[in-house]
Amino acid sequence: MHKSVLLEESIDGLNIKEDGVYVDATLGFGGHSSEILKRLKKGLLIAIDQDDMAINASRDRLKAISDNFVIIKCNFANMKEELNKRGITKVDGILFDLGVSSPQLDIDERGFSYHHDAKLDMRMDQSRNFSAYDVVNSYDYDKLVKIFREYGEEKYALGIAKKIIKYRENKPIETTLELVDIIKSAMPYKAMRDSHPARKVFQAIRIEVNDEINVLKKAIDDAISLLNIDGRICVITFHSLEDRVVKTIFRKYSELPDEIKNLPFVPDEYQPVLKIISKGIVPSKREIEDNNRARSAKLRIGQKIKE
Repeated sequence: MHKSVLLEESIDGLNIKEDGVYVDATLGFGGHSSEILKRLKKGLLIAIDQDDMAINASRDRLKAISDNFVIIKCNFANMKEELNKRGITKVDGILFDLGVSSPQLDIDERGFSYHHDAKLDMRMDQSRNFSAYDVVNSYDYDKLVKIFREYGEEKYALGIAKKIIKYRENKPIETTLELVDIIKSAMPYKAMRDSHPARKVFQAIRIEVNDEINVLKKAIDDAISLLNIDGRICVITFHSLEDRVVKTIFRKYSELPDEIKNLPFVPDEYQPVLKIISKGIVPSKREIEDNNRARSAKLRIGQKIKE
């Protein structure tokens, strides 16, 4: 069963008003959405996901609570446009949970997992053509090294890319476990002791397939622009790359210009757009024991204080 990470902390962070409008930008299997919906009497929940499986699984779960919700199938990069189409230009809170949901990982044919054998896929939106197979089999050496380093922070990026290129000379790399074996062959034994040797490379490929970093930057900017004054944004990240993106954007909207910082009084026009409510809430020891997926999670919360 998929468990939503930092559930109480993120719901508390939204500071929900019972007649407010809230967006769950990452519906998944409905854990956070369910808790938001329970707190809305006259309000509206807008739940967004690009995964048909997640949408179908969540719809009945939400219906059992109330009808005060709308599900939109789209990438959250298009959230603002999709809301505007429906006449919604302002909301009271937006939540992002950037983790890949357990059921997606557990379904072999989705190709996200390095534990199960499956075709190389990793598409969040299965109507798209570009997949992990294309990254692994068509990217040149330099491009592979770049994504393994930037998106996976993989220390052995050079050797892994070299092994992939060499293997491809004989046949395409078609399955997840085929790729795992290639990764293992490029790494020293000591590097395989602490965590799964393929974890960082699979993360990097998934981010590339779904253009996750560019999508995230646009979505966070759009989310802040959509918030009403006093509205909250909550973002749960699962690795340092995502967290840096969120931290940088939050800082951009919350810091005063250098020339203003030391003034005793800050004129209204220089007041920041965002107030930082939390710089990084991490799961309790108990939550990590109950749900190993939570171990790397971090929650950042901001509040809109100016248009």
